[in-house]
Amino acid sequence: MIPIHGFAGRKVALFGLGGSGIATARALIAGGAEVTAWDDNPESVARADAEGVAVADLRQVDWSGLASFVLSPGVPLTHPKPHWSVDLAHAAGVEIIGDIELFARERRAAGVDAPLIAITGTNGKSTTTALIAHMLKAAGRDTQMGGNIGKAVLTLDPPAPGRHYVVECSSYQIDLAPSLDPTAGILLNLTPDHIDRHGTMQHYSAVKARLVEASETAIIGIDDSYCAGIADRLERTGREVVRISKRLAVTDGFYADGASLLQATHGRTRRIASLEGIGSLRGQHNAQNALAAVAACTKVGLSAAHIQNGLDTFPGLAHRMEQVGRRGRVLFVNDSKATNADAAAPALSSFARIYWIAGGLPKEGGIGSLRSYFPRVAKAYLIGEAAPSFAAALGDTVSYEISGTLDAAVAHAAQDAAADGADEAVVLLSPACASFDQFRNFEVRGDAFRTAVRGLQGVDPIGGRG
Repeated sequence: MIPIHGFAGRKVALFGLGGSGIATARALIAGGAEVTAWDDNPESVARADAEGVAVADLRQVDWSGLASFVLSPGVPLTHPKPHWSVDLAHAAGVEIIGDIELFARERRAAGVDAPLIAITGTNGKSTTTALIAHMLKAAGRDTQMGGNIGKAVLTLDPPAPGRHYVVECSSYQIDLAPSLDPTAGILLNLTPDHIDRHGTMQHYSAVKARLVEASETAIIGIDDSYCAGIADRLERTGREVVRISKRLAVTDGFYADGASLLQATHGRTRRIASLEGIGSLRGQHNAQNALAAVAACTKVGLSAAHIQNGLDTFPGLAHRMEQVGRRGRVLFVNDSKATNADAAAPALSSFARIYWIAGGLPKEGGIGSLRSYFPRVAKAYLIGEAAPSFAAALGDTVSYEISGTLDAAVAHAAQDAAADGADEAVVLLSPACASFDQFRNFEVRGDAFRTAVRGLQGVDPIGGRG
């Protein structure tokens, strides 16, 4: 835990008592703050009360005596309309912040050299965060990872000399962290997302930009127009900007040329690492993730040898193009996190001969946007409620069967892939659907796929997950 000492002896209100909210309350209490917490969910209030957190309806407290209001990032700050607790804070003139802001203040107050690498973007945040943390740990650095991935940020170990923090930040968290100041801030990419929460794409991109605006070094992917514009604007203000591109040869920054990751300085280029043969980092989207990780690790002093070792040994993330097993020339890949068509596109673009397991609870738009990848699909195995509509979308273009269940799809896809004469055939779970018709969440669906694959005769497991 990171005790928050900055509010010692002062009153703080907190709304939102999920996992990160409870952790935040504990951190404030450990630092000497007087915390009053609340939630719209009575069960969450009861749980916090049972764990020793003082609870009271914030509509009934005296806001004039509060030093700060800490809001859970899942609670609306501006759109579609501010939560009632936000209105109360505004009326009382009380600042509204989140746990990432508390962490940033405590890190500065500690006054130690504890580098912070913060990562945001629409896609790829979690992979990039996990990859950077893995590279640092593999190089022997004291490393803490959390935020929007894994552990709540205030459950990490306190700042100490040489301790490195790798923190994934959602737009919701950045919106509540006005003084976040990373050593290296990463903005991977921007595409329309969470517009219901931010109102417009312009506001969404402006919130995301805050992370790199205050960074000592701003690492920005320039393969979309929003991020390219942010990079140009920051450079004009004198900020240190490192551009990364998976498509373009930059004169200063990092870019990919096939499997090679290159560093350019004033137009002079050197190869700093390679993704050749690294199955956990297949695909152009992972080239961008790797470039961001390489740029950040270079910033904090990792050698090229340590960087390459970190890339080579990265196991990948569960349910995100996770290689779970191999039987001869057949590779089995769990991409259960792909809960819509856009999320399924990276996996479909990464393999040449695919036995595709798709379906579940359909999202608006179906799979029509994936049509350009259909030539890569040898056969599709359709499951769940989406099976009839997906069958109609595939039509005569792709051979398919309606398997119904995941177990049946795995068995049939494995049998067909084994008879394929390609150098590598891939049985790919990339559903392009939510899981809720048959599974509690995408993690349970991915675990079921992994279990089914590893139950097949002759499959050699990849990775250490159960």
